[in-house]
Amino acid sequence: MKIGTCVTLSPPEELRASLSVLRENGFDSCQLMAWEPALWTQENAAGTKELLQEYGVTVSAFWCGWEGPKVWDFYDGQLTLGLVPPEYRVQRIRNLCDGADFARLLGITDVVTHMGFIPENPNDPNFGSFCVAVRTVAEHLKGNGQFLLFETGQESPVTLLRCFERVGCDNLGVNLDTANLILYGKANPVDALDVFGRYVRNLHAKDGLYPVNGHDLGRETRIGEGKVDFRALFVRLHELGYDSYVTIEREISGGQQLRDILDAKAYLEKLILEIYGGNALC
Repeated sequence: MKIGTCVTLSPPEELRASLSVLRENGFDSCQLMAWEPALWTQENAAGTKELLQEYGVTVSAFWCGWEGPKVWDFYDGQLTLGLVPPEYRVQRIRNLCDGADFARLLGITDVVTHMGFIPENPNDPNFGSFCVAVRTVAEHLKGNGQFLLFETGQESPVTLLRCFERVGCDNLGVNLDTANLILYGKANPVDALDVFGRYVRNLHAKDGLYPVNGHDLGRETRIGEGKVDFRALFVRLHELGYDSYVTIEREISGGQQLRDILDAKAYLEKLILEIYGGNALC
């Protein structure tokens, strides 16, 4: 099991600086966060691959963004996020397929994204058409030998599972964001593993609090200051046989972000060694 953090895909010199900071602070893995399709070129793939090899960094997953508006709340989020809004769907299918092709050039097999507020009513016509869109992307990734991972949060665990069943592709997986299920008021992440635990292929280690009004998400916190029970989480992951990447995500900026990430790294390393045993972080 490797503990990493998030790195934003950027032009070569910016990426070099990010990877240097990553290694200086004891990390050798990351999720590559990519929201700019203009960077998804063969030339940039070659340069990115060289930098990753130079710094000895393994990319656990490619976090693929999409074009168009995005509002992270309970009202406009319903209308703007992921593949759910029909008016943005064709463009975003193209974005996800293009991003996956770029990731394939880097040798990355797991492609992660937010799918949006998936309708909880399976009889909603938008649920069926959404699942067709997911199948289109999943089949493209299947041709690349890749998995399509849903980052948790905007949908309840059973809605996510129902979507997987309706889509019917064997290359669907979960990027479990431990805080998002709480921030969106959808579930406790430990209990959610009873529903979709067998699909978890990657993990965002993040903490937060439940919403306190019907419009805004809950507040993200430092790990250990929110509602995530990380000990219970890793005990359950161990029971499920999870032995893959743990990616720390802290969605603030500046020096405090790095300090919080390093505190989280120390905390998680200690916890994982206690639960998984002495060779867990090899």
